[in-house]
Amino acid sequence: MVSDEVSVQEVEIVNPQGLHARPASLLVRRAVEFDAVVTLTVGEQHADCSSIMEVMMLAAPHGSRVTIGASGPQAEAAVAAIVGLVESGFGEVYG
Repeated sequence: MVSDEVSVQEVEIVNPQGLHARPASLLVRRAVEFDAVVTLTVGEQHADCSSIMEVMMLAAPHGSRVTIGASGPQAEAAVAAIVGLVESGFGEVYG
């Protein structure tokens, strides 16, 4: 029997425009690559990272602290990948 991993990490939104449509799309595309259920939490709001609409509804602005959580066989890898994406500014931070 294989038990599901659970992984959680907090990260700051560093790109100037926050979590708008393009970063949300990148986040969802990355999240669904893993055998894990990935969630994003901003304050009291939660989003399933397989849903572009749920992620966009969070409307996390620059500087927001968000919590990325995952459960499933690839939970740790999924969280690490999403954290890396957020920390990179979704390719919108230069210099």
